[in-house]
Amino acid sequence: MLPSTRARVQITLSPREVERWPDTAARALAHDWPKGRPASFSVPTLERVVPICRHLAGSWMDSQDITDEGARYTVSLVLSELMTNAILHTNSVWISGHLRKTGDQILVEVHDEGGPSVAAHPHRARHANEHGRGLALVAQSVQELGMRLEADGGRTVWACVQVTAQAPRQRTASTSAA
Repeated sequence: MLPSTRARVQITLSPREVERWPDTAARALAHDWPKGRPASFSVPTLERVVPICRHLAGSWMDSQDITDEGARYTVSLVLSELMTNAILHTNSVWISGHLRKTGDQILVEVHDEGGPSVAAHPHRARHANEHGRGLALVAQSVQELGMRLEADGGRTVWACVQVTAQAPRQRTASTSAA
């Protein structure tokens, strides 16, 4: 796992702010993530928070100049899956997401308040199953995937996403034939 190097910037959304999204003051805060700082957001366990968290992650990646579309897609996928699992499969009232970039990796973490003792793990779903493929897809898309039990009784599921360095844009020199 990646070490924590800097204090996170925290956004907490109340159930009312979630219902009013995007007409909330927190949306404006999401566009001002300080460069080089990790992000953290706490949300109630409402299914409506998943696209809001994807928006927050996209704004954070914009502020960090993360332009690798593959990494952006993977962070969005991972965050969506981990948030959805925390909403559906724990006894949490609140969950939090954390994003941190170190070098060429983005660490995505989702912390819940605990719940069923079943550990989150990828498994093979049958084609007829409507659910059950998410963590397997996440595991195939990331460098590392793990879970840790926390002292507060909750758990944190985390994944490391590789960021590919973007090649600098080449300037084209106009030449004229002599």
